[in-house]
Amino acid sequence: MKPGETSPAPSTDNVFDVGIDERLSYDQLLILGMQNIFGMTGMFVFPGILGRSFNLPPEQIAYLYGMTFLVCGFVTILQSTLLLRLPIIQGPYAGSFASLLVVGHLGGGLGAAYGSFFVAALIWCVLTVPVGGYSVIGLFSRFLRAPIIAGMIVIFIMIQVSNVAFPGWIGLPQSPGFPLVNFLTGALAVAVVIAVSLWGGKFRRAAILIGLAAGTICYAIFRPVSLAAVANAPLLVAPQVFPFGFAVQTDLVIVFLLVLLPASIGSMALYQMVGDWGGQTVSSSRMSQGVFAIGLGGVLAGLLGGFSTIVYPDNIGMLRTTRVGSRYATLAAGVLLIVLGASIKFDLLLVVVPLSVLSAAATLLFGIVLMHGVHILARVDWNDRKFIVAGLAMLVALGGMFLSPEVQAQMPLLVRLIATQPVISGGLTLVVLHALLCGTPPKDA
Repeated sequence: MKPGETSPAPSTDNVFDVGIDERLSYDQLLILGMQNIFGMTGMFVFPGILGRSFNLPPEQIAYLYGMTFLVCGFVTILQSTLLLRLPIIQGPYAGSFASLLVVGHLGGGLGAAYGSFFVAALIWCVLTVPVGGYSVIGLFSRFLRAPIIAGMIVIFIMIQVSNVAFPGWIGLPQSPGFPLVNFLTGALAVAVVIAVSLWGGKFRRAAILIGLAAGTICYAIFRPVSLAAVANAPLLVAPQVFPFGFAVQTDLVIVFLLVLLPASIGSMALYQMVGDWGGQTVSSSRMSQGVFAIGLGGVLAGLLGGFSTIVYPDNIGMLRTTRVGSRYATLAAGVLLIVLGASIKFDLLLVVVPLSVLSAAATLLFGIVLMHGVHILARVDWNDRKFIVAGLAMLVALGGMFLSPEVQAQMPLLVRLIATQPVISGGLTLVVLHALLCGTPPKDA
């Protein structure tokens, strides 16, 4: 912060019964840590889909699961203790999963994909390092002080991840339990989560775990849950450096830099929101440290195999639902993630929870966070310029999701990624228009 400047006061909208720096008992840390892990839907989906798409053997798919847990645990621990110091869970980012999938098939295989991803993450780390009190990424955090940008970015994130919520709850025609069993067991999980959250008293903090357990038990009555994958998996996994080979392509590095941008912008919006909930100021330098942790996670993911990370909306929803904001709970989740990442049997045991039940819980939690974005927008002093900024950004973000496959096929990979990801297309439109029509927000630390 420069002499004479003051940091903006944090929001007084403190929603936590347990504050950010408050400690908890070990049994509470275990319950909340496991609850947060079960909320990371992509953790149980992305490695399996990526591995099967490239016809990897079961051992390598299991390895992808282990490294995904390890990377997410590493970044979550950094965010909880050393860098951001907020109750933040970093889970595998859908954008990096989709990009690795596409780039791997179109750009020279997983070796080129992960090698280029590794280089892009290194560059991203450099961009987040403050020089003279400023960093490139820190400049973005200034814009998030404006409620219109913070609220809209939260909504864009919900739009981008909505395809893994309700659609995953119903499933596909070829999936077991489609549609009735999937819908009813997911609905039971949602009903239990709501009931325990509102009237569960001391069990409120375990609402998600209880709901997932109820949905899984009900699902198993109609569709037996197989443990064969757990029995056949190796016990431990040893990290390998560039397990799929190593190659670097300049155009792919640019693609992955653009992929890291929305993950960081989206995460910064949620950092700000959680800071407001806990009554803490999240300065630009503190925000940069949080984004630096995302870059480090990307470096580790590129080196060992895995995905870059983003703040998971359902984990943020859990903070609101449980009203427990302790960063020691997320620290516990990070430690558990690393322990589970070392044991593939544990990784696959968690996958026993049916995707329909996980997606149903995610639908509820995504909705909670979406409405908080609307709540932030209620603070905006609306005028014609802000209607233009928000309206155009919203339609650009939504419209990109409905581009036909034929149109997308005519686009270069770089353009396709920008156009079809709401946080990139809508977020950049929002920030640029706001700067041009409404001015830039005031500086802070």
